[in-house]
Amino acid sequence: MRAERGFTLLEVIIALVIAALALGALLQSAVSGLAGVQAATSYEEAIARARSRLAALDGSPLATGDRQGDDGGGYHWHERILQVAQAPAGAGTAMPALYAVSVAISWQSRGGSRSVQLDTERTAAAGGR
Repeated sequence: MRAERGFTLLEVIIALVIAALALGALLQSAVSGLAGVQAATSYEEAIARARSRLAALDGSPLATGDRQGDDGGGYHWHERILQVAQAPAGAGTAMPALYAVSVAISWQSRGGSRSVQLDTERTAAAGGR
């Protein structure tokens, strides 16, 4: 009796199943990686928009209160400005007041609503000027 050469049908089927499982795992990893890149890009865009809104407040009078609006591209903004401290009355010199400034950017993604918030403090003359 001589040894047979080649693979049996069962060996070929098992090899194909193993290859299919490996390919499925590889595809799942690629899809997860792309979703992560897309999420990171959205967060970077939101942070850039929040920084831009904070920069727009530089040099302009600070008025306390809440404001919000649409920033385009599916992003929405919300600003909150609160006066935190004021110079004591009768100090003799015009001392600036301290304001807490918060800018939040929100957007919708596949996983639901997402948002980033940047907080800072600014000084301005009493009355927001």
